[in-house]
Parts: sequence; structure tokens; C-alpha cells
Amino acid sequence: MEIISYRLYTVPLFCLLFLGHFVSGQLDFNFYDYSCPNLTGIVRNGVASAVAKETRMAASLLRLHFHDCFVNGCDASILLDESSAFKGEKNALPNRNSARGFEVIDAIKADVEKACPSTVSCADILTLAVREAIYLVGGPFWPVPMGRRDGLTANETAANEQLPTPIEPLENITAKFTSKGLTLNDVVVLSGAHTIGFAQCFTFKSRLFNFDNTGNPDPNLDASLLQSLQQICPNQADSNTNLAPLDSVTTNKFDNVYYRNLVNNSGLLQSDQALMGDNRTAPMVMLYNRLPYLFATAFRSSIVKMGCIGVLTGHDGEIRKNCRVVN
Repeated sequence: MEIISYRLYTVPLFCLLFLGHFVSGQLDFNFYDYSCPNLTGIVRNGVASAVAKETRMAASLLRLHFHDCFVNGCDASILLDESSAFKGEKNALPNRNSARGFEVIDAIKADVEKACPSTVSCADILTLAVREAIYLVGGPFWPVPMGRRDGLTANETAANEQLPTPIEPLENITAKFTSKGLTLNDVVVLSGAHTIGFAQCFTFKSRLFNFDNTGNPDPNLDASLLQSLQQICPNQADSNTNLAPLDSVTTNKFDNVYYRNLVNNSGLLQSDQALMGDNRTAPMVMLYNRLPYLFATAFRSSIVKMGCIGVLTGHDGEIRKNCRVVN
């Protein structure tokens, strides 16, 4: 019982403190208790169906949430199709041909609209769907504060500029996180989400054949992993979109093995392995590698904190009827 109390009270307090600094309104853990009491069940069923069909979808939904929150805040702007009024974020370089899960959110939104018309925002549905997806694949469970409203526009330029990329130096990535009110610890913790999901070969292929333009592989990459990746991603253009698991040990399970991989020089992305090459972040990696419960607790806090970035509340924004278009 003491553990449950810790989960239910420390995370909400943290989020409320964060909200106080970054938004004018306030999210509420009981926001839909009366207006849409079956919301959690509807979202849970929709996510369970999608993950049962494709386990990878859990990681895809998490990435969608991350890429949404880092551009214009957590306002479901990434879900908007391009229109005559704006260029959508779906075609920004970090999202093009890689962001996925839109159909899953569409289906859940349709079910929610049947039960509670014009009541629940797409931003809240996406945020709640991520919690359900992570829990389904073995990750922690956390209370989700709700009351977000949907944005009225999208910003392709901001997506290109503000989303971290796997080839950036850690310093650049950290700067992008801190600009959103997150910390270096949040960088390490949220990077731990790479315990699930896949990456396209082009995002790390230089490590396999021409690291830093040396004509050789990354000398820090584990030799057996290197050999395996070179088979998945041969040094030719038509392998660029092939997929490799971010965590080749427990690919479909949300756990702390990601950190063990980094300790063993088996991080897939250059940006991930860089966490072991920095004297500020390496101790954090070692800590989360040794203590899985600590990682789970830290992830709950960081993901809630991320879900509070730049949210629209009160009378700002709108409640979309269709997540792809402004009303």
C-alpha cells in the first residue's frame, strides 16, 4: 500500500508544480469523471487491440506523443493533416515516413466520440493511449492529468528545428530538452524509452561503415552487434529504410535493459551511446542499469512532466471532432 501511495501522490504534485511554471490553466486527474466516465476503458481497449496486432505500436504511440509535445506543446498538432492554412508536422523531416499510429488514434477518437461527443481532446486521448501502451508491454503505470485542449494549427518549421535527431551531439539534444523545461536527467530517463521500438538504418548507418568520415565503423560499437547490424543494413542505399530494434535483447518489453546495452557499448543510435561518453550522464545510466525500479519511478515522473509541456487549457484551443482537422 505504501508503494501505491507513492505513485499516486508524488507524481501529481510534481506535475502541478511543473504546470504552475509553464501553463496558465490546470490539468486534473478527474477531469472526465463525469463528462466521459468510460474514457479510460475505451482508450485501453483501443490500444490493446492495436498492440495485439503489432507490438511495435506501443513505441510508435510513445514517439508520436514525444514529437507532439516538443512542437507547440502537447496539443495534438502532430495529428493534423496539412491544409491551406498551414504546413503539417507529419511531413517534417523527423516525422516523414516514420511517425505512425495515426490510424490507432483515429479509431479510438471515433469510439470516444460515440460515447462522449465533443468532450475529449485528441491531445488527452494520445497522452492516455501512451500510458496504456507502455503498461501493456511491461512498463510502469502512472496517473495521467487531463484537460488538455487541441491546437488550432501545426508547425512544420518548428518540428524540423525543435525535435532532437539521433545524429546530434548530446549538448544540442540537452539544449532542446531544457528549452521545454526538462532537465538532463529527463534526457537520460526519456531516452530509456528506446528499450522498445525500431530505427531505420539511415539513422545509424554511418556508425557501421563510415563513422565520423573515417571510412571505418564506430570503434566503440560492440563487435557482435556491429556484425549483426551490417547484415540488416548493408552499405547500400536500398537498405536505408530497413528496421533494426533499438534494444536487441528485450525488443518488445519495456524495461531497463536499454541502459545495460549502453554500458556494454551496444546502444543502437549514436545519440544513445553518447550518454555513456559524458561524465554527467554516464553515472545516471549506471544507476538506472543497476536499479530497474528507480528507472520505472523516474520514467513515470519524466513522462508526466513531458505531457505537461505547453498544454492548452480552459478556453484555449478546441476539442476536435476529428483529430486530423481543425473544427
